[in-house]
Amino acid sequence: MTLRPEEIDPQLLALLRADARRNVSELATALGVSRTAIYSSIERLERQGTITGYTVRLGEDYDRSLIRAHVMIKLYPKATQATQDQLVTMPEVAGLYAISGEYDLIAMLEAPHVNRLNDLLDSIGAMEGVERTTSSVILATKLQR
Repeated sequence: MTLRPEEIDPQLLALLRADARRNVSELATALGVSRTAIYSSIERLERQGTITGYTVRLGEDYDRSLIRAHVMIKLYPKATQATQDQLVTMPEVAGLYAISGEYDLIAMLEAPHVNRLNDLLDSIGAMEGVERTTSSVILATKLQR
């Protein structure tokens, strides 16, 4: 039985998300398809923009050593884009999300220690265009995919 792309793709993406360095032969064996089918799927997924790159997953010990915080940020309307541009340049900002409600953005911060996290929070709060922030330090990760 030959699998169609819509059957291969979700499984292939799951395998690549778990380990993007798996070679094509391993992927083909895991999915029970030919290497040609894997090459074709990967090429099509890249061409369609479903796969836009490959990344590094941090080791468990290093990952657990990071201190993370969600920072909800309320912006002054006229400074929104300039403030976002500044936030994007900070390497400790692991994610930046526009949200609805009282706040405008949520920044996900990752710092090697509490002092650095404190400095980051102070820097964000002092940025021109930031009206106020509310921070929550993440104590434990219960699920991450």
